[in-house]
Amino acid sequence: MKIGVLTSGGDAPGMNAALRAVVRRAISAGLRVYGIRRGYEGLLNGETVPMDLGSVADIIHRGGTILHTARSERFRQAEYQDRAAAWIKQSGLYGLVIIGGEGTLRGMAELCK
Repeated sequence: MKIGVLTSGGDAPGMNAALRAVVRRAISAGLRVYGIRRGYEGLLNGETVPMDLGSVADIIHRGGTILHTARSERFRQAEYQDRAAAWIKQSGLYGLVIIGGEGTLRGMAELCK
């Protein structure tokens, strides 16, 4: 089973620490983890990178997020949300962990509708 993880919105302290925790816990539970680069923009474009314990080693002292982040105006439009939902289904992701703020959560709430 595989999951995706993305960071979205502006860079914030703790994003790498949260990302590291998600990856380590998921791997210990036997899941494969794929990082989605550049937030919702990366989700729209299918920009994934496999993540393992080595990819999150030594990142908690670094600011920002190793996956990079972006704000996505396109993602607010229904047609792009449909495109993202189709990509998630096609990719076989069992779940998606999002790391970000209020706008990030609103974006995911819209996608889940």
